[in-house]
Amino acid sequence: MMSGRKDFERPSLREYLAIAIVIAAGVVLVRWASTLAPTPAEPREIVVPMTAMFALTGAVWLLMVISRNVAVLLGAASVKYFRDYGDGAPDEWIERPARAFDNLMQAPTLFYVVALLTIALHGVDTSQVSLAWIYVASRVVHATIYVVFNYVPLRFASYAVSCITLAVMWARLALSF
Repeated sequence: MMSGRKDFERPSLREYLAIAIVIAAGVVLVRWASTLAPTPAEPREIVVPMTAMFALTGAVWLLMVISRNVAVLLGAASVKYFRDYGDGAPDEWIERPARAFDNLMQAPTLFYVVALLTIALHGVDTSQVSLAWIYVASRVVHATIYVVFNYVPLRFASYAVSCITLAVMWARLALSF
């Protein structure tokens, strides 16, 4: 027994298999995108997925503000909790958009940096643009899972695909010197 807690959960073998399949599919997609003939592309082509990433962040941000305010108005959360984040935490579903927004303030900053460096160093090509779209798509999937139904194995798989994609984008940039 790994934990004395009664609410301890461990993913089933089927869930681990599903995670592996999603990650493997993501790796295949990333491998495909990274091996495209690196045809030069216009810098604005990588700005579009950057803008989409910002739009996702803005949508989750707005959802966070709305869900928290509606929760307070309906009495499902207390303003006191939001003052010091101490006692009286609201139900988990109320805070999911805030946690998803927090996630969008972490690793995606590395996406913006690699995309901007790719532009600055004249490295925008069809592969890097395709990888940028894969990254954004995997983050959309991650945020949607987090906010809507929060199924951790699938959320982790989409997060892993986004991290692998981001690592490949950085590797391609580093190897272009």
